[in-house]
Amino acid sequence: MRRSDERLLTTHVGSIPRPAALRDLLVRQDRGEPVDEGALARETEAAVREVVARQLAAGIDVGNDGEQPRAGFSTYVARRMRGFGGESKRLPSRDLIDFPDYAAMLADRRRSAARITNAPEAVGDVRYEDLGEAERECDLFLRVTAAAPRPFAERFMTAVSPGTIATILLNRHYDSHERYVMALAREMRKEYELIHARGLVLQLDCPDLAMERVRFFQHESLEGFQRAVALHIEAINQAIVNIPADRVRLHLCWGNYDGPHVHDVALEAVLSLVLRARVGALSMPLGNPRHQHEHRVLARHRLPEGMLFIPGVIDTTTNYVEHPEVVADRLVQIVEAIGDKTRVLASTDCGFGTFAGSEMCAPSVVWAKLRALREGADLATHRLW
Repeated sequence: MRRSDERLLTTHVGSIPRPAALRDLLVRQDRGEPVDEGALARETEAAVREVVARQLAAGIDVGNDGEQPRAGFSTYVARRMRGFGGESKRLPSRDLIDFPDYAAMLADRRRSAARITNAPEAVGDVRYEDLGEAERECDLFLRVTAAAPRPFAERFMTAVSPGTIATILLNRHYDSHERYVMALAREMRKEYELIHARGLVLQLDCPDLAMERVRFFQHESLEGFQRAVALHIEAINQAIVNIPADRVRLHLCWGNYDGPHVHDVALEAVLSLVLRARVGALSMPLGNPRHQHEHRVLARHRLPEGMLFIPGVIDTTTNYVEHPEVVADRLVQIVEAIGDKTRVLASTDCGFGTFAGSEMCAPSVVWAKLRALREGADLATHRLW
């Protein structure tokens, strides 16, 4: 993966709001309604072309396809794999229980979104028998970027982690959580290796490593959750065994919503376990008001030698556009904690469109935030170099 050798490079976590026509088609498809496949393909390609062009215009160095072809960052696998059906019944997170008026507000905002809390569940052996949809997504992105007026410094493609699938698309088939997670690791390995074979950096989306402390594992002790994190990291390592660590980046988060987050697990409680992952870069949110102080944890627990750090310095749940000086201040603090400016890439806290129809930032604000990210990274570069 590219380092910030001469200046702080910029990237983001993956999803970007979809145009209205594409969003509506994806939501209908996700709900099992018939859609015009030709229209869906045309809208998808047009959307990928737009997000590639706009990322480059905003100054993003390491970009992707904005997850435009997917209805959800995690639930897309139910279309690509066999063994899913029915409907999961996810527990509400603890802060949604404690703040029911906020929960009602969030539910109302998500009324027209793709499935989030009621995704399909595992009803049989999960099998990834047809990589066609994943191949088409990679190939479309490669084709669009090859035709762009200038290239990204590097390109990445996101994929959901085994543990995240297991905690969102619930298990009604396997006799244990461990067996389900390991079955998912075995099958998702095919998608991960495809992304790597296409020459793209693989980003593993792993909110399970933090967010699920207050949801799927809310009735476990902290020690029980830590054991689950260790299991999920082992599943990742088995799934990426054939991919060089420096071609994989891992993103963890506490949930991409503007809720209270008062029960979020501390980074210090899980970081040493997360660092067992054989990956070359770690991405996490440090721009939101609940976690921006945790850059101090990185100063106390140094990253493995050579591992890159991709901090979120832009909040993806508010329409405030961060001032570039604020972005620069955050980046300088983080570089001081890491101890090596070349190992830091400026990023966003999470995706801007993790589920179609569930966006919290207006599209025009998203692009303003990404420009502020670039401007802040440039200011920090002047201070640091």
